[in-house]
Amino acid sequence: MNDHQKKLSRRQIIKFMALGATVPFMNAFIGQAQAKKTSKETVQYRDKPNGEEKCSNCMQFIPGKTPGAAGECKVVEGSISPQGWCTAYAPES
Repeated sequence: MNDHQKKLSRRQIIKFMALGATVPFMNAFIGQAQAKKTSKETVQYRDKPNGEEKCSNCMQFIPGKTPGAAGECKVVEGSISPQGWCTAYAPES
């Protein structure tokens, strides 16, 4: 008997159906989480660092094309300076 002739077990069918029903909900949840960014005003964003704390060494920062170029943030909307800082700052581990 080759792979094409094997029949699916009832357990395999139930797993497949459960996974198929879960994927759309997970996609919706992930999409909502990514879509909700806060404004710069809410987190008191500024283009200057707070001592050693700056966006370029924050775990939320998504770097631009070059080290000095503006990037993005996972939680703050808009263009983010690598030298900036806000109250959502979380140091990289």
